[in-house]
Amino acid sequence: MTTTSSDSSRPLFTRMDESTRDEWMNIVVETTGNQPRVAESILEMLRSLATVTDGFAVDQLTHCLQTAARAEEAGADEEVIVAALLHDVGKAISVANHPRIAAEILRPYVREEVVWMIEVHQDFQGRHYYEHLGLDPNAREQYVGNEHYALAEQFADEWDQTSFDPDGPIPPLDHFAPMVHRVFAAPHRI
Repeated sequence: MTTTSSDSSRPLFTRMDESTRDEWMNIVVETTGNQPRVAESILEMLRSLATVTDGFAVDQLTHCLQTAARAEEAGADEEVIVAALLHDVGKAISVANHPRIAAEILRPYVREEVVWMIEVHQDFQGRHYYEHLGLDPNAREQYVGNEHYALAEQFADEWDQTSFDPDGPIPPLDHFAPMVHRVFAAPHRI
């Protein structure tokens, strides 16, 4: 049963199958108004990567900042730059499936080829280290023929794998924050 609170715009339904269209329209309005929290949550996740080193020469935030800076220097568009910044954000949760986590965070907000670039970046990166782990360094070859192959290759070879330099360019996260806010301002799809 749907009941209303003293604030008539706040639904009190306890089951979605008992909700009303008016309640859902209000939820949409509130959700849209609160959309800036998404970008802020993303920035907080990125900040948390400053404590994740896992044996690399730089922490994962520095690595992400360098990767995004290289994408920006190469003239990539804003969606690609933000994706480069977020490509390892999943490591705040799980290293093993971090590409999928980052891709799913980005999916509603960026073009499909940008999502794909992030989702497959580990296999493209594999060219530079998989052999050391007994894995196939040519794992990216399974994607030959994909129309977005060149973008994923550029990301992995020119921006991502070159961004572990403690003396390299390390722009502040604040440099990218306006881009993060613009990209996450509204989803393109659900």
